Amino acid sequence: MQIGIKNNIALWFGVKFTGLFLLFYYFNILFFGLTLPGNNYNAFLDHHFNYIDWLRYALLHISSTLLNWLGFTSIVGYHQLLVVGHGIIDLIYTCLGFGVMSFFAAFVIAYPKKLKPKLVFLVCGLFGIQILNVVRLMLLALYWNKSRSRIIDHHIIFDVLIYIIIIVSLYKWINNKATNPDAAN
Repeated sequence: MQIGIKNNIALWFGVKFTGLFLLFYYFNILFFGLTLPGNNYNAFLDHHFNYIDWLRYALLHISSTLLNWLGFTSIVGYHQLLVVGHGIIDLIYTCLGFGVMSFFAAFVIAYPKKLKPKLVFLVCGLFGIQILNVVRLMLLALYWNKSRSRIIDHHIIFDVLIYIIIIVSLYKWINNKATNPDAAN
């Protein structure tokens, strides 16, 4: 008796999740490489479809605007956010959250639920991840001192916190009776 991979829901989910995660994660890295001046630079993609720079621009300007509303004076450069009298941060590719968003999107898309709950949770989750990223950028610009020797990097702290939040959110979404009538609780 042969059982197909699609008949085993857990195995099929694992295959889809892994495939989607790798696709999203490495596509973002590939695209970043194509839009970064150098060997494989593609000016057309860089000037017309550079969603990486769009996200960086949005995160920096939203963080700056919120800091200004809170009474701080902030200045935005191409990749930097400076808070006068406090600090400066460089918003590099690894700070944008594409790895976390790739994991989240792959999980939600691969999970066997109806389309509408998936889309709502996916959009809200990705938006929530970036809201937390804005809060992180604001706190770093105010309180992070690059010159101090640190035992642990702020990226690790943020990644641990965001993955805990994502795991709890995914658990609640999976076990939500309104969108999953087969949920245990």
